[in-house]
Amino acid sequence: MSETTTIARKSSRKVAKAGTKEKPQSTLFAKKNKLFKKKELVQMFRSLASMLRAQINTADAIKYYSHGHPNKELVKALDAIYTDVNKGVPIHDAFRNSKKFDDMTIGLVQAGGDAGQLDTAFAELGKRIKSDMFFRKKVRKLIMMPCVVIPILIGAFIGSQVKIVPQVEKMMVGIEAKGLVKLSFDVSHVVQKIWPMVVLGLLSIAIVIWKSDAVKNTIMNLAMAKFRVVKMMVMSLRQMTILSTIKLLYSNGINLAKSLRVSANSVKTTPFYAEMNKAADMYEKAGVPLSAAFAKYTSVDPQVVHMLAIGERSASLDTQLGMLSEMFEEDAEQLMDDFSQFISLVVMVIAVVLIAAVFLGTFMPIFMMGPQMMQEAM
Repeated sequence: MSETTTIARKSSRKVAKAGTKEKPQSTLFAKKNKLFKKKELVQMFRSLASMLRAQINTADAIKYYSHGHPNKELVKALDAIYTDVNKGVPIHDAFRNSKKFDDMTIGLVQAGGDAGQLDTAFAELGKRIKSDMFFRKKVRKLIMMPCVVIPILIGAFIGSQVKIVPQVEKMMVGIEAKGLVKLSFDVSHVVQKIWPMVVLGLLSIAIVIWKSDAVKNTIMNLAMAKFRVVKMMVMSLRQMTILSTIKLLYSNGINLAKSLRVSANSVKTTPFYAEMNKAADMYEKAGVPLSAAFAKYTSVDPQVVHMLAIGERSASLDTQLGMLSEMFEEDAEQLMDDFSQFISLVVMVIAVVLIAAVFLGTFMPIFMMGPQMMQEAM
């Protein structure tokens, strides 16, 4: 075999490998573009706003803020934005090119740049992100307790059924177990057989819920359908997010249709996303009044439609949007307190049941069989 033939075959193998289609990765575990931490963004936008107010130009403000910053990824993104801005790229396009900022941020930066009020846009972004952080922190606190307490109690129950109850059963060898004692031992036998599968199943469910937005939405919809306080709290949070974003964009120069579409991205994983885009289409293309579009194509509260209609008639739409977002913010805080009490009650009930199961499974056989054991010993 000649050397030329060998080289040709190797080349053909490389071409074949290159032409082979790669298997698509699962969307459930696909790597997502990681955004910056909200706390870092609040500090960044506040600092940029203060430098712009001090008559420092935009490119220099970005350069000064990135210099010496400990987050290397943020420095890299800001350096790229600085380079684009110096080349004459519009500021919002420079932010978009970094692929590290969401549509709401880019939309507001564009509004500030077009209106010549970029400092105001950055300051508003800092406020908006801080408010979002506050409510996300409260939601995490609400779900943290059941997510920590319940698995610990389930672990204690499994441990008692697998380790302690079998030891009690061995102590009573030769004594006939009856009634509740027999039931306790039977439960222990079942738990010993199935607990690995149950634990793996629960872990799998937890991973799927964590990774899949569709599953989260399904669970949320079921909770909203069953519990009124959950429905009211979620709806208040969603409407507060949408209305505050619309107000933020509209009051800073973004036209209303685009404000609706950009605000929809802040609730992209909820039914409001499709509703807001439909309302924006009908408002922009069909000439439907904003209040009518909200009434017909969205599931917002009637109060929202009423206040928007007032804003349209009196040319005070931004004021009405501000009032509505404040109203839903107050409602959301109160409903979160109510929901916190509800969650505490549910966790307490589950804890009592699991602790009772551990206690009864461990000590009830000893208490009930104790007299019989003493008689046989005598």
